[in-house]
Formats: sequence, structure tokens, C-alpha cells
Amino acid sequence: MTDAIRIRPERPDHPQVQSMLAALDIYLASLYEPEANHILDVQALLQPEIDFLVAAQGGDLLGCGAMRRMPGEPETAGQPYGEIKRMFVRPEQRGQRLAEQILRTLEARLLAGGIALALLETGRDQTEAVRLYQRRGYQTRGPFGGYDNNGLSLFLEKRLVP
Repeated sequence: MTDAIRIRPERPDHPQVQSMLAALDIYLASLYEPEANHILDVQALLQPEIDFLVAAQGGDLLGCGAMRRMPGEPETAGQPYGEIKRMFVRPEQRGQRLAEQILRTLEARLLAGGIALALLETGRDQTEAVRLYQRRGYQTRGPFGGYDNNGLSLFLEKRLVP
């Protein structure tokens, strides 16, 4: 019998997580110049305002995602929000809706913490990611959090409801 896939917290400095983040960084570098990649490194992901989750099956980590709790700012009319970051599923594990499960769990954690707005920045050329976010109800919005409207980024938001 195969172990069930579980979405659970994990430390971003776990060796398998570091391997996934390295693969994600290589992928992003193949699409965009370095200044267009807004990557949180492992040290940033270890900060207390970050929740970092993995999709795990037995001892194998199949995918990951994070959210950063942020205070309100003018671009959110003062409303606190959670920023979705570092979403990745190993290529050989894609097609199982793991990213959707990770994203759903991140959203639930935001709601449980009293945050009803999820925002993210993704690249326009990451078509699979954009489709995922659209399927999950994310809609286009303007820049936030100090991001520049560089023509490569898409800014998305979702109002979370219990």
C-alpha cells in the first residue's frame, strides 16, 4: 500500500526542500533575468511570518509552497494579506493537483489566522502557474508590496471566505 500524500509544514532548510528550491530557481532563471525574479531565499523563508508547507509521501517531498503574512499597505487599502511564494512541484509529480492542495492549505492557514486576502506575484510566462491560480479564483490586480510593474509580472489576488 502506498503512503498517502500529506500537506504539512517543513523547514525550508531541509535538504529535500533545498533541492526543490534550487530546481525552481533554475527554472525561473531560464525564463527571466535575475532582476525580474523575486525570490525569497532559505533565510527569508525561516522567518516567523512565513508558513512553509510541503506535499510529502512517506519520506519523499514532492512539492512546496509558502505564504508570508504581511501588514496592510496603501495598495491593499490597509488590509493585511498573505503573500503566496515559492510554489513548486517536482516535474515527475505534476498532474496530481499537488500544487492546488498546497495552495488550498496555505489559504486555509491564512483564514485561520484572520487574514482574508491572498496576493501573489508570478511571471506572465509561467502559464501552468497562472492557470492554477485562475482555477483557484485568483484575479488580476495592480502591483503591491513594492513590486514594480515591469511588464513580466502578473499580480493576482483572491478574497478568502470561510
